[in-house]
Amino acid sequence: MNAVRRSLLKGAGGLGALSVAVAAGLLKPTKVMAAWNEAGFNARTVADAMSAIGAGGAAVSREVVIKTPEIAENGAVVPVDIVTDLPDVESIAIFGEKNTFPLVSQYDVTDFNGLLTTRIKLGATSNVRVVVKAGGKHYTATREVKVTLGGCGG
Repeated sequence: MNAVRRSLLKGAGGLGALSVAVAAGLLKPTKVMAAWNEAGFNARTVADAMSAIGAGGAAVSREVVIKTPEIAENGAVVPVDIVTDLPDVESIAIFGEKNTFPLVSQYDVTDFNGLLTTRIKLGATSNVRVVVKAGGKHYTATREVKVTLGGCGG
């Protein structure tokens, strides 16, 4: 049997089973979707967003390292690597300080291996701020990224 056909049939079968479970009321769409911090993602300032995630008094730490290009040619896709050796990392939040809504992403992690790699959108040249919650405390670091072509419609 063709591998592509087999994958397609497996995917269709899984989708069908999920649809039946939703239709029968066994799964509710609100329970399937990931939880998100509405106040944090709707905040218009970095201070408000940090308060919403409980990181208002985050301490600056050299143990949180942000790796980004100094100049991002396209703000719509800015690669970001976050490296930390802090023990017991619980969550990582990324902020684009000059974005209209500065909280870009927030990850709750378990068994963290010390590296988070992602891509974010920046509307203009801005500081990228990372807040790491580890051992019940919040730690932060910033790095400036110069954007030549805006990522938010610019």
